[in-house]
Amino acid sequence: MSQSPTIAIKISERPATVPKGTTLHALRAEHKPGADVVVLNGAPMPEDCILQEGDEVVFIRRGEIPGREELEALMASRHTPGVHAVIKRAVVGIAGVGGLGSAIAIALARIGIGKLIVADFDVVEPSNLNRQQYFIDQLGQPKVAALLENLSRINPYVEVETHHVRLDRENIPKIFGAVDVMVEAFDRADQKALLVEAFCRAFPAKSIVVATGLAGHMPSNTITTRKVGKQMVVVGDLVTAAQPGTGLMAPRVGVAAHHQANAVLRLLLGEDPEGC
Repeated sequence: MSQSPTIAIKISERPATVPKGTTLHALRAEHKPGADVVVLNGAPMPEDCILQEGDEVVFIRRGEIPGREELEALMASRHTPGVHAVIKRAVVGIAGVGGLGSAIAIALARIGIGKLIVADFDVVEPSNLNRQQYFIDQLGQPKVAALLENLSRINPYVEVETHHVRLDRENIPKIFGAVDVMVEAFDRADQKALLVEAFCRAFPAKSIVVATGLAGHMPSNTITTRKVGKQMVVVGDLVTAAQPGTGLMAPRVGVAAHHQANAVLRLLLGEDPEGC
């Protein structure tokens, strides 16, 4: 007896075979009855149709959080499996979760980083809302607690270890000992120097990504990524500090934060971060 012909498709980025002539709505009834949104080849598809060879389908119930395996499959398809496997094993430390650190954490959570260790002693205040990744209803919360809340809404499977503490020479090695790459995301020069000195002394073989010179609204292309010595990657223009008349603003801080996040990613993948 001859077998019925089949076609190869993807369901939530996973390869599958279905009988030729299968319709989109029939597939929904089998795999996720009651799905509110049907995405066919990257676009919402409210109408029924007959599936074709190579079609890619995603079914979504509004308010439903995908399981870990489903979300990882969807992300791995964007990153390639080899890249995603490295990312989800990685541990990254972030000292300071203000304008830089909160944006870096969100960028890394969106790519599915395995674990973030974040530390900051501050709370969310109104002046932070001009550039930091918090919301008006989070005013007064410790920044690390507010960030944890926001990251859990983006990717609940990223492990986040929070420390509501002022960093010093003694606790920096204890808090960040497990990281693969360290990120400096402070505003003040003395805090930056303290972190770099303490971390590099304790972990001379580990990389640290720092930022300096990103205030105001100078051109985005003046912010660059430079490798300094064996351990340090420096992001910024190295000149434009916050001062009266030249404040920290969301666009340029965001450019620098994503330079830092991309430098972290390249370091984790064994690539040269300079020029990223």
